[in-house]
Amino acid sequence: MAESFFATLKHELIGTQPWPSRSAAHTAIFEWIESWYNLHRLHSSLGSRCPVDYEAALAA
Repeated sequence: MAESFFATLKHELIGTQPWPSRSAAHTAIFEWIESWYNLHRLHSSLGSRCPVDYEAALAA
């Protein structure tokens, strides 16, 4: 599971641009995890749906 996470991180964020500093890379990685990865990745415990879709279905 960790390999999948790091492959996605490298493909979608780290490999897309040069980083001027370690701090800038750290901030970008944190924002990517909190704003995209945690909200959009599929969870088997949610019936292979992302949390956003799962919560929308519960609210409907």
